[in-house]
Amino acid sequence: MASFKQEFKEFVLRGNVMDMAVGIIIGGAFGKIVSSLVDDILMPLIGLFTGGINFSELAYEIKPAEFNEVGEEIVSATTLNYGLFIQNVVDFLIIALVIFIMIRAINKLRRKHEEPEAPAPEPSDEVKLLTEIRNLLDKKQ
Repeated sequence: MASFKQEFKEFVLRGNVMDMAVGIIIGGAFGKIVSSLVDDILMPLIGLFTGGINFSELAYEIKPAEFNEVGEEIVSATTLNYGLFIQNVVDFLIIALVIFIMIRAINKLRRKHEEPEAPAPEPSDEVKLLTEIRNLLDKKQ
């Protein structure tokens, strides 16, 4: 019976686990690229078209900040940062679109490689009849 350590080693060194690890690392890097695309390029353009709105600053204040006598903030305001949520939704939609396009392309490639060969055409009636005659002649001999 294999030890826990041996089973774990076999699991980790299996090819698909390594492929998954590489995919996760590349996915993380891709997520950063998409976040930068959304935060630094798309959202400023969308803000420009919506009258200069900076989505990262959009928030609804639930509870205002508290200040002491000197004017220093002692408790931060409680806010719902819906602008950041909008940015994250745009991030998600872009990543989902790219993954959809990639999976769609992979599926098309698989279908091309896995297309079964067309079945042989059905023999004509004449060929069937001649085959039967041949088989009967073979039985008589």
